[in-house]
Amino acid sequence: MVDRVSDLLGKATELALREAGGAKPASGGEAPAFAAFLQRELENAVATLRQGEEMAQKGLLGTASVQEVVEAVSAAELALQRMTVIRDRVIAAYQEIMRMQI
Repeated sequence: MVDRVSDLLGKATELALREAGGAKPASGGEAPAFAAFLQRELENAVATLRQGEEMAQKGLLGTASVQEVVEAVSAAELALQRMTVIRDRVIAAYQEIMRMQI
């Protein structure tokens, strides 16, 4: 499931970069600040989700304490909520730009 989310987030990032200013930056070039921020947040969210999923599996196997599982799952939930807020704000900004008259 996390891999599917990661793939979807990667595609969304590529689409956002393409819409924001053309193709991906050439190798060695730097991405715009917003694109770099978005990429970093996506990577952090996916890593946190993977850690939460891994800890939940360890909890089911009995190798992790309940507290560790709850902390990891709570962190994963928070990361998902953060990404949802970022997505919603990006969509709202895009819609606002599309409503502007030329």
